[in-house]
Amino acid sequence: MQAGSPLIGSIDNGSAAPPSLPALQAGEGTEEAAAVADIAIPAAVDVAVVGAGVIGLSIAWRLAVRGLSVAVFERATAGAGASLAATGMLAAAAEHEPGCHDLLALALESQRQWPQFRAALEAQSGRDIDFREGGTLVVALGRDEVERLRFRHDLHKRCALPTRWLSGPEVRAMEPALRPSVAAGLYCADDHQVDPRLVMAALRTAYAAAGGGLFEHCAVTGVDLEGGRVVGLTTARGSCRAPTVVLTAGAWTGDLLPPGLTAPVRPLKGQALAVRTTPDTGTLTHIVWTEQIHMAPKSDGRLIVGATVEERGFDDAITAGGLFALLEGARRAFPAIEEMAIEAVWTGFRPSSIDDAPILGATSIPGLALATGHHRNGYLLAPATAFAMEALIADGALPAVAQPFGIDRFDGATASRQGEYEAEYEAGTSI
Repeated sequence: MQAGSPLIGSIDNGSAAPPSLPALQAGEGTEEAAAVADIAIPAAVDVAVVGAGVIGLSIAWRLAVRGLSVAVFERATAGAGASLAATGMLAAAAEHEPGCHDLLALALESQRQWPQFRAALEAQSGRDIDFREGGTLVVALGRDEVERLRFRHDLHKRCALPTRWLSGPEVRAMEPALRPSVAAGLYCADDHQVDPRLVMAALRTAYAAAGGGLFEHCAVTGVDLEGGRVVGLTTARGSCRAPTVVLTAGAWTGDLLPPGLTAPVRPLKGQALAVRTTPDTGTLTHIVWTEQIHMAPKSDGRLIVGATVEERGFDDAITAGGLFALLEGARRAFPAIEEMAIEAVWTGFRPSSIDDAPILGATSIPGLALATGHHRNGYLLAPATAFAMEALIADGALPAVAQPFGIDRFDGATASRQGEYEAEYEAGTSI
């Protein structure tokens, strides 16, 4: 594609599935959800999006707002892959790691875009997304952890991130329910959170209000090419013509690529749980990270505890070891969790590239674009990804902040790295 030329012409205890979406509107329930498989897909649209997670629906919504005809095709239900299994953290600082300067720039830009994104989403959907601006506490629970936390703080200072070092008493002043032995902390004032269930419900409503079509239980079986370029896609319910196809299928993206094109994205399993807080148990007011887990309080009284990091392919089993690691990690920092009822447990599959950064933009096949590989940062990066892909498809070029994340950044090392991940999976690498 030439620069400047538009590309277009809820789950109960014991379940391995992520929480489900709230009912969209009064009267919309399981009968209507079951009927979606009978809805005819469109013969042709301007843009076909494959995958109805937070990334796919965000892109589709922005394109629909621009006046394009858009159809989103989802193999299961909206958010079922990773989006409803997520915690909803918008943690540009807390997630930053050494050597990820381009990713930090994208994350900070997306963090700046979140208030605008939120305002537009809530206005068009009429739904609150529980955007909470309390910030994030990263805490150290022992002397060794303090030293590692100081290293992280030094990294933040070098990157001009506005994080603040806290002594143990200062941490406990912000979160009195934490264990008295908490030794130190970092306060990431700009690292906020949303509720994934509410964001996904709002995206679905806003996208429909903008004229978009969502087709769940409609697996895409292939991308259609003519003369070397995209002309549409084929699904289990027929074909849809489209001059632009955007693959946002998360960890499943690789299964949909035409022959000769590869994207180094694999599933990174995470187990998580939710407990129910009460006035008697108390709760947290900030997101709290330790070296083992994170805890995120939601406005409806849930406290999300996540998440394991496991190279297990698409194994969705909830394991005793995974749950023990989550509960013990939480109890180590927040003793009151012992008295809280477990409300739900689930697994999800983070779409992770070999460098843990997203893959955004056009491919070598005209008309085919990718937005995948967001690792643990799908919600954080949703606005920047949506606005970037909107600019690419409608206006012809990615913004500068998104340009380092094209698929062409991968070289011959991709195959060897993929082999390493496959070997780890075969060896049963765990938490």
